[in-house]
Amino acid sequence: MRDKRVDDLIRKAPEFARPILAELRKRVHEACPEAVETIKWRNASFEYHGMLCGMAAFKQHCAFGFWKHDLVVGSDPKAQDAMGSFGKLTKVSDLPAKSKFSALVKKAMKLNEEGVKTVRPKHAKKPVSMHPELATALGKSGKARATFNAFSPSQQREYLEWIADAKQDATRTRRVAQAVEWMADGKPRNWKYMGKG
Repeated sequence: MRDKRVDDLIRKAPEFARPILAELRKRVHEACPEAVETIKWRNASFEYHGMLCGMAAFKQHCAFGFWKHDLVVGSDPKAQDAMGSFGKLTKVSDLPAKSKFSALVKKAMKLNEEGVKTVRPKHAKKPVSMHPELATALGKSGKARATFNAFSPSQQREYLEWIADAKQDATRTRRVAQAVEWMADGKPRNWKYMGKG
């Protein structure tokens, strides 16, 4: 099923990109007539039993990607050049042969039909140590220290990163004072952005 918003995206794309996007769209529908077009992350996407693939135009290239890229195309070094499964696309001839493209779409369809999930690797974050200035300030405020200790690791990290990211001593000193004040009131770092209960 086609979506008029995809027509608009193609029409507004840079001139070199329009024939590439039109060809990609045509090929997806030829291989998967049941594909439903939508817009995700401001780009054209195709769904079939979940996310199937998507395409985008940039200033100097286009990209096309399968949602389950690694399971569909494997680790193709060409795809390392850009977001997507076929690398940077600057002309229609950069696309794989129609038969190969169709086979890959059908492979992606089968994965979705079977409910296969992709396992995204979790990237461990580097530990952030407490700045001595914050440690000293927390030592002087029992309430702030108790709040900090009761926070989840991610809430603690938000404060630690905020203090560590200060470029100047004066900024860090201001942030430490603000952090201790908020923690003494039981507030997490981003309390201002939390929904009103």
